[in-house]
Amino acid sequence: MRPLDPVRQLLDLYPRIFFACHTRHVRDPKTRKVLSAHQASILDHLDDLEPTSLMDLARHMGVTPSTMSISIDRLHRRGYVLRSRDPRDARRVQLRLSPAGVRIKDAQSVLEPARVRGLLAQLSSEERAAGLAGLALLARAARRYMESGPPKKMGLRPWRRRKGSR
Repeated sequence: MRPLDPVRQLLDLYPRIFFACHTRHVRDPKTRKVLSAHQASILDHLDDLEPTSLMDLARHMGVTPSTMSISIDRLHRRGYVLRSRDPRDARRVQLRLSPAGVRIKDAQSVLEPARVRGLLAQLSSEERAAGLAGLALLARAARRYMESGPPKKMGLRPWRRRKGSR
């Protein structure tokens, strides 16, 4: 029996954990308003201190800047995102979480704590320690990978203008 390719193993195992533990909906704990999964995902990619440019966020999430701008406008109107101009380049829009956006981000997670607790309860203490150690290794590798920049070909096409459009 041939051992599984590590990439194939990760592609097989990660969705099992995600589907067992992912949050089903996101609700503002103060206003009780529901946010779409897409809106919550955008908030997850922002910080209250370190600004992110609209262009970088759009590129990272695989959408056009105009599509991201529409989503950011909605989140801004609801009070979850702050917009400002880059002091070094006024053409660039910088995004940060507002206090309400931080509240949403802190109150929700991609994974639902009760479901994660239930998943971890299925393991012995030794299995749990080994699993968490493995995840910590993958998280460190993910951080190094993101710091080194994405590979040239990731399968996502950066936005570009269509012929004849301005």
